[in-house]
Amino acid sequence: MYFLLTDRFVDGDKTNNHEGQGGKYPSFDIPLKGTDGQRANVGYLGGDFKGVLNNAQYIKDMGFTSVWLTPIYDNPDQAFNGGEKVAFGEYYKDGGKTGYHGYWASNFYKVDEHLPSIGLTFADFTRQLKTHYNLNFVLDIVANHGSPSYTMIEDQPKFGEIYDQNDTLIADHQNIHPENLDPKNPLHSFFNTHTGLAQLSDINENNEAVLDYFEGAYLKWIAQGAHALRVDTIKEMPHHFWKKLFDRIRLHHPDIFIFGESYSYQAEFIAEHTRPENGGVSVLDFPGRKAITAIFENAESDYSNILTYLHLDDGMYQNPYELMTFYDNHDMERMNTTNEGFIDANNWLFTSRGIPVIHYGSEINFMTGTPEHKGNRNYFGQQRIEQAKHHIIHKELTDIANIRKNSVALQRGLQVNLQFNDDLADFYRVYQNNNENQTALVLLNKGKSEAEFNISRMLSAGLWTDALTGTTYNIGNDNQVLNTKVKGHGVKVLLFNHAIDNAELNALLIAQQNTLP
Repeated sequence: MYFLLTDRFVDGDKTNNHEGQGGKYPSFDIPLKGTDGQRANVGYLGGDFKGVLNNAQYIKDMGFTSVWLTPIYDNPDQAFNGGEKVAFGEYYKDGGKTGYHGYWASNFYKVDEHLPSIGLTFADFTRQLKTHYNLNFVLDIVANHGSPSYTMIEDQPKFGEIYDQNDTLIADHQNIHPENLDPKNPLHSFFNTHTGLAQLSDINENNEAVLDYFEGAYLKWIAQGAHALRVDTIKEMPHHFWKKLFDRIRLHHPDIFIFGESYSYQAEFIAEHTRPENGGVSVLDFPGRKAITAIFENAESDYSNILTYLHLDDGMYQNPYELMTFYDNHDMERMNTTNEGFIDANNWLFTSRGIPVIHYGSEINFMTGTPEHKGNRNYFGQQRIEQAKHHIIHKELTDIANIRKNSVALQRGLQVNLQFNDDLADFYRVYQNNNENQTALVLLNKGKSEAEFNISRMLSAGLWTDALTGTTYNIGNDNQVLNTKVKGHGVKVLLFNHAIDNAELNALLIAQQNTLP
């Protein structure tokens, strides 16, 4: 999955930039200036559906099969005049910012005017992604909050307001502090009477009209081509709300894939969302992110320390193989490492358990180590995309992502670990389903120098093929040892397209499978 902030990817159509929008509180190009020429921005910068579609082949060629965009819904048209004024490098402040990121929706049934173009509606966009590039669209959904809703110097249009499919106002915070809202007022009953995140309106999870509203909105976008759902701030709403909402959506789309953002590094906590009684969704693997960055930001790290987050056979998650694995995103610091560190991280991410998510720009080590208001969300642009096509991270990412794209074992196989020590790691991914069998032997080297691997444990006899080069290794029954070398900061995936014949491996697979649903 390739994840991008639409406004910050590529400006494909300058006619939808609305550069003069906002009046007294302009919304386009609001720079935050740091030292030594550093810059961030909290205004709109022009990225749109056309910019994504113009580069869909670029995304596909890298080996991705899905594109996750930030929310598409209509946001307020001005910079927020309330809250605390944001400055370069400061956290958790919204004063002076705009809804360029899409998470401040005022109408969940309407596409924000900065995104479509003439002849390119949302439905056109998703259809072309699928028919021309075989890319699925992941819809980012929000139900916990709307836009900033109080502390405004003067009440601003759309802030604290929610509109329905007919553009009728159905909820209005009226620039009133949550504790002073009147639950008996129909315009206030959509909201809670306690504070939530920043000055955002906090949606009332116990109001049946809220469920009706979001069910209608998200079914509309699914009908227009959304293939899967990513749930923003899922931990901020109780399990019972999500269970009801997801049950409603699954009545119409029983097989839809849903994953949530529960920003916590505690596996026990985020695992709650994966239980059927709590909504039964996948989650972004934040504990995995912590372990991955600890390894690949530190060249002296030991590979064995990465195993802590996998939970392959302890029943921690309903299904650990469905978790979304990543090393950075738009809400945290980008991974702070070298080109080689990104290459090693990608080699791990695309071969180990889970579904990989890459944040736009990571293919060129873009804005290394920076958080949101220091450059994490900076504009990427067409020029950088053209440069990326010749970048070493992009090249190596393309190789391993396409190997995964063409290997059912790497996509869906159970993982059985062998040796993890110093700079080296090796493990199996095994997929067996009726007459379809594939085992991938993954060999990883995050060291500088070429390394030799001698694999004998649980190795099946027969023909193993290098997924990248096509080189074959014929392993006989009399001498079951596979000897090969892996370059520094390299990966080798050897595929075995037959049923396994090793009793020890088979026993481990059965035991692990018994812990899965």
